[in-house]
Amino acid sequence: MTARTIVWSGFPMKESMVTKYEPDAEQLTSGMSGGAAVGIAAPDAETPPSAPIGGADAAEPTQPMSRSYIVWLMLASFGASMAMMVPLAYGIAVRITELAPGHEEILGYITGIAQAAYLLISPIVGIWSDRTRSRFGRRGPFIFLGTAIGFLGLVVIGVAPNMLVVGAGWVLGMSGWSIAGAALQTLQADKLPERQRGKVSALTSLMTQIAPVLGIGVAYAVSSTTLLVFVVPGLIGAVLLVLFPILKPEGSSKHLAPATHVTLKSVVTSYGFNVRMYPDFAWNWLGRFVFFIGLYFNTTFGTFFYAQRLDLPVREVAGIVATVGMVGVLAAAIGAIAGGFLSDRLQRRRLFVMLAALLFVAGAVVEATAWSLPQIIVGAVLMQLAIAVFATVDQAIIFAIIPERSEAGRYMAVTQFAQKIPSAIAPLLAGVVITIGAVGDVKNYTLLYLSGAVFALIGGLVILLKVKAVR
Repeated sequence: MTARTIVWSGFPMKESMVTKYEPDAEQLTSGMSGGAAVGIAAPDAETPPSAPIGGADAAEPTQPMSRSYIVWLMLASFGASMAMMVPLAYGIAVRITELAPGHEEILGYITGIAQAAYLLISPIVGIWSDRTRSRFGRRGPFIFLGTAIGFLGLVVIGVAPNMLVVGAGWVLGMSGWSIAGAALQTLQADKLPERQRGKVSALTSLMTQIAPVLGIGVAYAVSSTTLLVFVVPGLIGAVLLVLFPILKPEGSSKHLAPATHVTLKSVVTSYGFNVRMYPDFAWNWLGRFVFFIGLYFNTTFGTFFYAQRLDLPVREVAGIVATVGMVGVLAAAIGAIAGGFLSDRLQRRRLFVMLAALLFVAGAVVEATAWSLPQIIVGAVLMQLAIAVFATVDQAIIFAIIPERSEAGRYMAVTQFAQKIPSAIAPLLAGVVITIGAVGDVKNYTLLYLSGAVFALIGGLVILLKVKAVR
């Protein structure tokens, strides 16, 4: 997802203006002994919930996350992905067939407008999060807020009498679940030390790959009632998201240095960054942007693609999507774990990003020429493998090269632009591409998938050749 789809850098950091957390000898001992055994975290070493993570220039995190913290982070990531992706991959398509049958292009308009709306507010939310001083921390309040808004949006979609209301509901849903998901990613940027970035990114990425597949299966099981298609996966996601900050609280942020005054100029400039000062961050942003154009070209219309190529009604495609997705779960698991753990061990990130791009191209070509379920499965598996590797490893890159840790929320929002802008414009462009050379109701998905392959390849090359701060 991830993905953020994000990474922090080896840029020199000044001494923090806030008191740093100093673990005692017992915590250091348990951290080294347990962490060495499993390569992720000490079994008893909790990440201190009140450890300062902000200030004028926040320090590089060094305290490893505990096993239990990582598990709950994984579950929260699973919940956010299920709540977001089930409506996007299946639910909204069902509503279109009910309220505007034969107008598949509406899916692109709805998703594009919702993404554009979130793009406008995400830097403001990031600034607000960075400057929040509360007993619940800086990120926890936004997990609660985003979950509430997201769930409300799903209810609106489920009961909507027309497509206009469906679109308004998805603006709420998209914004809410994105706010919650961004808070989870920023927590990782705040807390993950270098030696855990690839591994934890792999595990959370795996959750975001599995969740939509299982969620669509759940939605299909209750598809006889349209409202439940949205409410049941949304409720599962909401519970898992809310439990994370309750059981693993971030801790108070009241003791952090007072937040700087927010001006109109600072809000406007928060939508960008100095590309000359941070060239690696800029090149990674561009490569990620182009890769995600290709990804959204080849995933947005998946439900309609399967329906056309297998000659099935859209409502019955959920079973196929779930079946293909379950096979893809294994590929996603292999991709996420292999990409994260091997890139940590070999200390090579860019190579794995390029391998992911090549795998995506192979999968897209297979899908573009597929008219049978076995070939569709092969293409989907290759693309799932590619997406998992890319999401995991590029997130580790972002955690390594982020310019200013004290403004992690803002820079994470800027990084999300590289995913959110494509998710806004790619569906709109794709809606046009599928009509080129279309014959009647048979849309041109071959051209769409091949175009996506080209974008993904270019994105991988940009990161491989231009990002120099990581190997």
